Amino acid sequence: MFGKKKGKSIEINKLSSLIADNVEVVGDVIFSGGLRVDGRVQGNVINKGDERGLLVLSEQGCIEGSVRTYDAVVNGTIIGDLTVAHFLELQPNARVTGNITYTQLKMDCGASVEGKLVKTDETTEPVGTDKKVVGIGGAALSDATKASAASKS
Repeated sequence: MFGKKKGKSIEINKLSSLIADNVEVVGDVIFSGGLRVDGRVQGNVINKGDERGLLVLSEQGCIEGSVRTYDAVVNGTIIGDLTVAHFLELQPNARVTGNITYTQLKMDCGASVEGKLVKTDETTEPVGTDKKVVGIGGAALSDATKASAASKS
């Protein structure tokens, strides 16, 4: 009767790498496992290969570039597109300027997104091949539906 919800969430990985708050990286960062960013990255942040990596971007953290990972917890600033294959959590101080592609999304009150939210199916590999654009009012349109509507007008 009072069982736990069997929802999917972030897979806990060891955060084996840290970009501290006094560090600025200019160039791409490719990681495996877990990465915590408290500092600044000017470049792309990419989860290596098919590994199920976790990116944690703290409130002080800032990434200027594209981000591609399996799971992400964002509480800082991303200026660039964000692609998350599994689960994305946007915490209250998250600021994303760019398009977000996700499978599952948790967005806390206070988080800010300037760009499109694009939902993908869980079964779709790789991320981004079966896109649904979430519009105002929560209506979702697949690429095929949009193409059909465009051809009729």
